[in-house]
Amino acid sequence: MRMLSRRWWLPGAAVVIAVSVVLGTFAFAASGTGTGRAGSLGETSGILPRDHLTLESAIQVDLSKETVRLPLYRGKANGAWFVLLDAADAGLAHDLGVNYAPKLANLSIGCPECVQTVTLESPTPQQNRFGQAVVDFQGAPDFSPARVAEPGPNGFPLAAFQPGAVAGPGYSPFIRITGSNVVYDAPIVATGDGPFDVDHHTNTGDRVLGIHIAAPSPPGQYLESWADLLFVKGFDAGQPIVYISTDAGQPLTAVLERSTYVPALDKVAYNGGDDFLGSARERLFGFINGQTGADNENAQGFVHLIKDGHAAEDASASNPALIDALRNGGDLLNVFGDFPTLSDPRHSQAYSPLWDAQLGLWTDKAVQQGLNTRQIDENVVFNLAATRPDLLTGVDPATGNPAPYGSVGVDINCAVIGFIDKAPTANLAEPVPNSQFPPR
Repeated sequence: MRMLSRRWWLPGAAVVIAVSVVLGTFAFAASGTGTGRAGSLGETSGILPRDHLTLESAIQVDLSKETVRLPLYRGKANGAWFVLLDAADAGLAHDLGVNYAPKLANLSIGCPECVQTVTLESPTPQQNRFGQAVVDFQGAPDFSPARVAEPGPNGFPLAAFQPGAVAGPGYSPFIRITGSNVVYDAPIVATGDGPFDVDHHTNTGDRVLGIHIAAPSPPGQYLESWADLLFVKGFDAGQPIVYISTDAGQPLTAVLERSTYVPALDKVAYNGGDDFLGSARERLFGFINGQTGADNENAQGFVHLIKDGHAAEDASASNPALIDALRNGGDLLNVFGDFPTLSDPRHSQAYSPLWDAQLGLWTDKAVQQGLNTRQIDENVVFNLAATRPDLLTGVDPATGNPAPYGSVGVDINCAVIGFIDKAPTANLAEPVPNSQFPPR
């Protein structure tokens, strides 16, 4: 099925309400990455040092291949294979080596279907002497649709699009085991018993580039299964970061993010909510019409992704042109809000993997004067939106026209993996008065 616009296709120069958001460097701000250049992506090859990981269970992050290798767990729901990324309980998050995300406890407020209740099987000692139990899911994604991302005349908006993975009945990536109140971020990334299609993704997520299913474990040992997933690059507090995008609440967002379309996610509490009472979300900042160009250090945003990031193609290890384009900056380059390494617990513990998209539209003035530069810090973006509406506005997703800056009603499940160069510890600027609430 070819999904043409409706709410998600913004005609004209403005773009769509989408999935990830970008971080970069505003023309009037300075940041310090380890490379000494604002907006730098940091290292683009080699293995990310383990002390750079927030997701400590990650087996490795390969910057040369743009992949994170994650432990793969077995579930039941048409043969489900899932990864663990976040938990709402600090002790369990530490034990599992996943991100601590206390806001996940608010996920089911007003939306019971946003959290999938699962059961845990109870094997006998003979069935499971040394290893994990199996999780029984209520639902699973359908990975069989072909992903469609057909560029429009200007790249973005897309001429046609279709998600490559769609949630089945009862599916949410956020789970709660019967008998426990703890919510986990546990997206299913493959179904079936193999072989697994990691080129066209007929039974795997669109970011799955490799799967290894371990042989039966010898006595006294545990052999681990794993999946290699294409990660995403972005920024937080002026520093380049890596994260994994697995699910989105809108079809177009799912296409751009190469993630699973899960309609329930857009019902999570609540649009515009960040650190407010009952919110399960954190803010993410994206730009519709940033600069483009594969070698442009200020490139960022939706048009850039379509033109320079091989967005129309399937992601696979056998497509090195796509991998290299993303490795060198062809991603959306989202700007994240709170991050687990920030010095103030008020911000580090406000992290959530569920991001509320706040999209920026550069004005004609900004574009003509070359001020639509790469952004890399939350407060700098907020200050810009508050003080320079002549340069940056929000966008109406139904028309593509300028609108008041803020939430556009799109949620994306993007768990953070780590930082490339230096840990984000503090924002680059103090917020100007009335630029955000609560005051930072």
